[in-house]
Amino acid sequence: MWVGLMLIVVFAINYAGTRVFGEMEFWFCSIKVVTIIGLIITGVIISAGGGPNHEAIGFKFWHETGGFIQYEGIAGAKGRFLGFFSVLINAAFAFIGSEITAIAAAETANPQKNVPRAIKSVWIRLVLFYLCSAFLIGLLVSPSDPSLSLASTAAKSPFVIAIQNSGISVLPSIINAALLTSAWSAGTADLFVSSRTLYGLATRGHAPKIFLKTRKDGFPWVCFLFCGAFSFLSFMAAAQGEAGTVFGYFSNMTAICGMISWTGILWTSIRWHKGLKAQGIDRKTLPYMAPLQPYLSYYGISICVMVIIFGGFGSFIPTFDASAFVTTYFPVPFFAVLFFGYKFWNKSKMIDYAEMDFVTGSSIEVIEKEGTQSLWKKISDRI
Repeated sequence: MWVGLMLIVVFAINYAGTRVFGEMEFWFCSIKVVTIIGLIITGVIISAGGGPNHEAIGFKFWHETGGFIQYEGIAGAKGRFLGFFSVLINAAFAFIGSEITAIAAAETANPQKNVPRAIKSVWIRLVLFYLCSAFLIGLLVSPSDPSLSLASTAAKSPFVIAIQNSGISVLPSIINAALLTSAWSAGTADLFVSSRTLYGLATRGHAPKIFLKTRKDGFPWVCFLFCGAFSFLSFMAAAQGEAGTVFGYFSNMTAICGMISWTGILWTSIRWHKGLKAQGIDRKTLPYMAPLQPYLSYYGISICVMVIIFGGFGSFIPTFDASAFVTTYFPVPFFAVLFFGYKFWNKSKMIDYAEMDFVTGSSIEVIEKEGTQSLWKKISDRI
């Protein structure tokens, strides 16, 4: 019932169109920002002994394990390293979505100004919302707490566990309500992005033409229905005793898919950078110039490939888990089939750096075709 009610809200917001989606995302995100800042402040207070039980936690739980836990009981440095490495794929699952800024760029007013501003603010949110909160969770909750297990029917947020352990009675319910809006926000955004991405593929001839059908207001309703159909897989979370296992399989698969996407993005960035250099285009003349490029792209692609290759090592320990292995690594051969199949079917080739087109679709092309006055007239009319 709860899964169904959640999906009804997600479908209704997306069906209402981009304007309603943007408005709801504003309020959802506002709640998330206020919640996470409040949780960080509350976590600091609890750690310092400001809770009702006045127990100063400090680095108590940190010292239990030295900051690392032994993976599957494997002793020594090997077990601690595997314990650290095992969370990389989960971390990748959490970080997926920061690239959505580029997807929204096509529908953004004044992208030359707003997109760079959004990109520059991403790292601030990552540090504040991810790293700070993860550090506090390591202080507030023991890694051996049974409520952390996804296999448990009483699995809770680490912050909720810490708040309950400190003796605060009302706040956990408020936090759970805020987390519910976060789930709505994530589902709504995922359905919006997936349907628009599928529509974009169809407009470029990379998906069947049926996905080009839209409402009078431009809403891609066929893409919406197709992508929304996958959301019914979420009912598997209601399976008795298997919810945590199934969720783990899907999160691992999604994380690997995200790593493959990031690898493609970074590879494209590296080739784009080399193309600019080969044609003598100075990156400083562009509206935004990412720092330390292309070196950070090389670093990022190395990490992504490492996670893709070794991310499923847990399926071999302590015994081979065929289900975990298949669900983790299935996206890799699937992507290879799609990629090489497309190139074989369309007989496409790699474009040489000197032949890359950096003009078509840019403001430079519009100015050359229509003239500066025509361009400014269009801009003023739109304003």
